[in-house]
Amino acid sequence: MSSEEQLSLFDESVFNESTPADSQFELIPTNAKIPVPPGTYDSMVPLAQHCNACHRCDLGSTRTHAVVGRGNPQAPIMIIGEGPGQNEDETGLPFVGKAGHLLEKILESVKLDSEQDVYICNVVKCRPPGNRVPTPDEIAACKPYLLEQIRLVDPKIILLTGATAVKGLIGEKRGITKIRGTWIEWEGRLCMPILHPAYLLRNPSREKGAPKWLMWQDIQVVRAKLDEIRF
Repeated sequence: MSSEEQLSLFDESVFNESTPADSQFELIPTNAKIPVPPGTYDSMVPLAQHCNACHRCDLGSTRTHAVVGRGNPQAPIMIIGEGPGQNEDETGLPFVGKAGHLLEKILESVKLDSEQDVYICNVVKCRPPGNRVPTPDEIAACKPYLLEQIRLVDPKIILLTGATAVKGLIGEKRGITKIRGTWIEWEGRLCMPILHPAYLLRNPSREKGAPKWLMWQDIQVVRAKLDEIRF
């Protein structure tokens, strides 16, 4: 396909050469078949604007807010979850419910600051009804935004919380309990699958081998790797 034939991010039928460039940029992708070319966004601000007006999948029709991300947009660690829940949909921020509070404690346990050391986002930006798992089509429709976020943040380490995040980004289909705590190289970046904080809430035991104990092992490895990279 030639560059002339390549589909544009924007619906070019609604503007012409006389349309101001700024107005053109305000237009959003209206169809999941239209790609979002790498380098489309120069910051999280226009990306967030597009996410909040996006209808690349049906989730856009049921959201209160798109949930784009929070934390440091130049953080060395990026945490990617599955999708927003009710609290996130209402606030427009990821990981702000009970699972989010536990994630904060996990980070604090190894002296990681969620506002400085971490940028947090999700595979899909809009809440699936009833907090169901997002469908492959929904993940695919939203993935270009996620790839742009990764490009903009340029993290040293990516933590993938739960099986949906692992499969959605890197296509790994093995169960999360089999691959958690292991380093996986993806696109030249270090990724580690970890257990989702919501799973830890359902399995509160701290005994050796229990999910919370495993998370403690994993987050210490992450902290050590970050220190190794930095120094």
